[in-house]
Amino acid sequence: RVGKTANGKKQLMKNGQMKKSILLLIVLFFIGSPYTFSQTDSNPKLILQITVDQLRGDLPRTVYDRLPEGGFKYFYKQGVVYENAHHRHANTETVVGHTTLATGADPSEHGMISNLWYDKELKSTVYNVEDYHYSLIGSGMGVDKKIEVDPTQAAALTDGRSPSAIISTTFSDELMMFTNGKSKVFGVSVKDRGAIPMAGHAGKAFWFSKATGGFISSTYYYDEYPEWVNKWNEEEKYLAYANKSWDLTYDISTYIHGEEDDMPYETNLPGYGVVFPHPFGDTDNGYFTTFLTLSPVGDELTLDFAKELIFAEQLGKDDITDYLSVSFSSTDYIGHTFGPASLESEDNLIKLDRTLANLISFVDEKIGLENVLIVFSADHGAPDVPDRLKKFGIDAGYFDINSVDTSAISEVFKKRFNLSEKIVSGYFHPYVYLNRDIIEKNNLDIDEVSRTLAHELQNQEGIAFAIPSIDLLEGKLADTELNRSVLRNYNPKRSGEIYIVTEPYWYINDFDGLVVASTHGSPWKYDTYVPIIFAGNGLTHQTVYRNVETVDIALTLSNYLKIKIPSAASGQPMVEVLNK
Repeated sequence: RVGKTANGKKQLMKNGQMKKSILLLIVLFFIGSPYTFSQTDSNPKLILQITVDQLRGDLPRTVYDRLPEGGFKYFYKQGVVYENAHHRHANTETVVGHTTLATGADPSEHGMISNLWYDKELKSTVYNVEDYHYSLIGSGMGVDKKIEVDPTQAAALTDGRSPSAIISTTFSDELMMFTNGKSKVFGVSVKDRGAIPMAGHAGKAFWFSKATGGFISSTYYYDEYPEWVNKWNEEEKYLAYANKSWDLTYDISTYIHGEEDDMPYETNLPGYGVVFPHPFGDTDNGYFTTFLTLSPVGDELTLDFAKELIFAEQLGKDDITDYLSVSFSSTDYIGHTFGPASLESEDNLIKLDRTLANLISFVDEKIGLENVLIVFSADHGAPDVPDRLKKFGIDAGYFDINSVDTSAISEVFKKRFNLSEKIVSGYFHPYVYLNRDIIEKNNLDIDEVSRTLAHELQNQEGIAFAIPSIDLLEGKLADTELNRSVLRNYNPKRSGEIYIVTEPYWYINDFDGLVVASTHGSPWKYDTYVPIIFAGNGLTHQTVYRNVETVDIALTLSNYLKIKIPSAASGQPMVEVLNK
């Protein structure tokens, strides 16, 4: 029995306060702690997605033993390394691969089926990220078609750019929605189609202007540039390379391809040449900035801009996860020009390794690798050049779409359909688009026409399969890995009526007079094979040999942060990363 004394009242009050304090601590523990842990102990402060354009999965290993620590060795020694990683769609082109990495979706769902497609309603060519609604910020920054060596860029009808053609959300979109716009999201690349898909609809994208030597954006993203961008561009860092050249890193005798510097299949651009050193020339040379992108310098400029972005935008400086995509383009341009098994490509990989090491070191210094989750991959692989393959007894060659025997095909259509008019609107890799107006005018069945044309095309040298889209949709083809990859590429509003698959190691290399050494874009394994490596943020080294696909990345990132997955994502979680 407690007495009603003053001290007793004080003791009761004291006991009550203690109970309230204990209750408050319990509430804070069960309610407050998970929030605190999710913001500091689990979630990285920055997700850094690094993509190397045209980095076939085996290429880093070709120079690995000659590399110092950091760079590639950081990934392969400290990351979760997936040795059997592939894209699963058929058309292995730049925008297709980047958008798949960004969305975790197949081209059939995200809509970016190729670098170029034919708009059936407007009856015109479409460059994947062009958008006349949003102009470039600043004047004189667009593509000069007279000297542009990238045929897809030259095909664009406007300099305006945006992600509007991407019809699914990206991981970075989902991150922005989850944080209600508080995350900082950026994409950077020499190529617009390397930056824009990764930044998604909600982030900001920057790409390189060959006209000005700076990094630019469009009015989709900004009304005017941030001051730090103006400052970086005003410094004109590209001018430091005037009258310099791309030189070998080591003595030529130490290279695997050291005796193959001058090969007949290499693209000989006037003033740049096919042997080392490759001179950049003076700034008055109209191709000066183009030559920079055809060398490791393109990646070095991308790195410098990305580092300034990290610093100026204060990425990773609070507990809200930020996102930065850096896509390095030089490996692709060099691979097209000289081939992936060339002296130029070999030296580029050695220099790329130092660029990667520089970026990793910078991020570690500014944010700490324990606070950064890095994802490393590629948008596609690449085939070796036919002349090299023939030395090893492999059938290979260049395919010319203009060499197709149209006279024989025309004769078939005259006999079968009593048709002499041109029924093809155009070929935009990988699709043949039929002229629907002509077909309707002659009261023909478009499915029958497409099947007939596909049958004739498949008889042409260099073509392995000519696949009617209607047969894919109606399930009339065998359920093979190749047919599934073509179906994953089909979007009803953008794809053509026939998908062309060339024979292995046969590909187009002549683009309106620009003849290149190597071209990707097939469903064959050399084009689908890419690295996938996760590193940082407390992950420990593992080597995983099970089959994984690039559609798995965006879903895994979403699972890692415990946020909603992108709207059309179709991959599987990469449990080795999630169960760290």
